[in-house]
Amino acid sequence: MVTYKFPGDKEKNGGPISNSLLSKLQKDILTGKLKAGQKLTEQELCREYEVSRTPVREALRQLETDGLVENILNRGAFVIGMSEQDYEDMFEMRKIYEIQAVKWAIERITEEEMDRLEETFEFMEFYTLRKDIDKMLTINTGFHQVIYEASHNRMLRKLLSSYQSFLKYKGAEAVYEDDYLQTVLEEHRDIFKAFKDKDVKAGALAMENHIDRAKERRCGLLACQPFQHAVTYGVPAVSVLQTMIEHPLDSDSNTRIQGILFYRFEF
Repeated sequence: MVTYKFPGDKEKNGGPISNSLLSKLQKDILTGKLKAGQKLTEQELCREYEVSRTPVREALRQLETDGLVENILNRGAFVIGMSEQDYEDMFEMRKIYEIQAVKWAIERITEEEMDRLEETFEFMEFYTLRKDIDKMLTINTGFHQVIYEASHNRMLRKLLSSYQSFLKYKGAEAVYEDDYLQTVLEEHRDIFKAFKDKDVKAGALAMENHIDRAKERRCGLLACQPFQHAVTYGVPAVSVLQTMIEHPLDSDSNTRIQGILFYRFEF
């Protein structure tokens, strides 16, 4: 079991209180701490997050803009959250923009940005060898951020950063194959090689494959649900794994699980 702290969750000293509160509320909605349909009152939010009414009002306005909260006339603000369909749609939209970003980035990347991308990838290799999922996934986020910046399109960078912030909470608990980190690394190696070769077509194909695989890992883990639920309710992980190995799913299913690791991401 590996504990992973999501990047960007730490408070930034000196930043506006409303920004810090917005990040906390986004996380609490996307992780289910604040449930869909739950009413959000200024008084309760002020007490729970220990802030004044002004940052609460600003955060609620932004959450409504983001589509996470609905403000109903004469009733107040209510949590909408994200459905499974919302997440799947967002992955598809992200794929379109990630592909465009990598195309532009390969064409427009500066020497300094290329050095940063290479350094970031080398860190990914290092932490994969150390099997450090915390560092690896944090640097993974940084790898994509370098590509966004290298696209030299601020609207695209802002949009993809927003998608990244939303999707990082999807699949908070998941079962992955034991070569998970190496698989993710190789997907990024293909993307990085396209930059080295200045091959726009190869970069687009590598990014498309990476986002499709990421969607499968985060949204398509149906076989993992029994494992997750059992562990959540106190059944020892070893017992659940033994049962799954002794009674595997249909051999034709791509969800057959043998030799797996359980990563629990705690926020």
